Amino acid sequence: MIIVDDVLLFPVKSLFFLLREIHKAALQEMVDEAESIRQELSRLYLELEAGRITEDDFDDREHSLLDRLDALEADDALRDGDSEDDSEDDEDEEEDVEDPEIDEDE
Repeated sequence: MIIVDDVLLFPVKSLFFLLREIHKAALQEMVDEAESIRQELSRLYLELEAGRITEDDFDDREHSLLDRLDALEADDALRDGDSEDDSEDDEDEEEDVEDPEIDEDE
C-alpha cells in the first residue's frame, strides 16, 4: 500500500520540490543583486576619493544605486512581514475562542 501511495503522490511531491527550488533560486538571486549593488557603491566611493568622477556624477549614480537597494530591501521586508502577519492572525484567532470552562452567568 505504501508503494501505491508513493506512486500516486510522486507528481505532487515533485511539483512541491520544484517550487521550493525555484523559490530558493529567486531568493538567492535577490541576495546576489543586493550584494552586487553594495559592491558597486563601494567602487563608486573609491572612484570619488581617487578623483576619477565628479561630485555630480557620484550623486547621480549613488542615488540610483541606493534607490535600487531600497527597493530590494522593501520587497524583502514585505515578504517577511507577510509571513509574520499570518502568524499574528493565527494568534488573534486563538484569542477569540472562548474558554468553555468559564461560566459568564456567575
